[in-house]
Amino acid sequence: MKWLYGILCLFFLILFHEFGHFLAAKLFGVKVESFSIGFGPILLHRTVKGTDYRLSLIPLGGYCGMKGENEFRKAIDLGLSEVNGEPDSLYGVHPVKRAAIGFAGPFFNFIFAIFCFSLINGIGYNYFTYSNKIILADELYENSSTAARRGGLLTGDEIIKINNKEISDFSEIIEEVSIRPDEDMMIYVLRDGVELAFYVHSDMDKETGTGKIGVAADTESLLERSTPDYNFFEAIGHGFLDTFEYIGLTFKSIAILFKGVDLKNAVGGPARITEMLGTTAQEGFSESFRTGFISLANLMAVISISLFIMNLLPIPVLDGGLILIALIETISRKKVPPKIQYRITFIGFAFIGILFIIGLIGDINYFISGAKLK
Repeated sequence: MKWLYGILCLFFLILFHEFGHFLAAKLFGVKVESFSIGFGPILLHRTVKGTDYRLSLIPLGGYCGMKGENEFRKAIDLGLSEVNGEPDSLYGVHPVKRAAIGFAGPFFNFIFAIFCFSLINGIGYNYFTYSNKIILADELYENSSTAARRGGLLTGDEIIKINNKEISDFSEIIEEVSIRPDEDMMIYVLRDGVELAFYVHSDMDKETGTGKIGVAADTESLLERSTPDYNFFEAIGHGFLDTFEYIGLTFKSIAILFKGVDLKNAVGGPARITEMLGTTAQEGFSESFRTGFISLANLMAVISISLFIMNLLPIPVLDGGLILIALIETISRKKVPPKIQYRITFIGFAFIGILFIIGLIGDINYFISGAKLK
């Protein structure tokens, strides 16, 4: 059942992305020749106002087929010096409109993330955590190194602030430390009623790319917390803030990939993402509808942000490549020769292929490791 949940969630995220392209193409006068729910063999289809709407066999997203989107390949075959499309084709409209069509898909992922975070903030939820009192991990686990001890922290300290972030419970410690791998942090603690400050340089978990300082929670101090009670407009405002915060964290995560992180574990492919979505839905809804909905909405928002950023990378295979070429043509007022587009596209395919292989290897390792644990 979890795989069905995961496939449906991933299917919706990709389809919503393609729907953005669909609406923008219609808006700017580009003929949409086909719009498919799913990939592969066509099960059902119907043509309405020149667009062939399809239901296809493989439920992993969909596609929006626009008139003339492969014109540059035809131009190469015919030996043309530039791509000349018809007025209602992708390469026949002004480059700014083409860039807008390319941007619309990622933009819909961005809007979906705001929608999810706004819903989460509006609904609110309770969660369980522990107090901000810490136990040094090297006192619980053998052969463990703890950045906290090296920095001067002791078991029994209450962490009250990390840099400029006020800390009230252990979940906030994890949240703040995990996004700061291999970084210097100013940690303020209460020790015997006295406030002290220590510089602590966090370690980086090579498998996940997250930060850690080697502290554990005092499990005798279980707390129940509630998220703030926001009204409609406050929920939307915090939805925007959360989205931009996660965009920043995603860029930071990309930078961390170049710091020696194990890419096989850090980069997940479609199978692992589907499994994560399915597991989150299954476990959450088994507890309660509210828990399942909030957990799933949060994960879908994060993945949607990843899709937003990934598709805007200036790689010709992705939407960012279409936008880049359109902007070059707008600024230079000259069309990019089809041969150059082809070469750049080939490089883009190679890059995506490498990422796909890394993700596939990561998925295989992930599921093999899971099978061994069972």
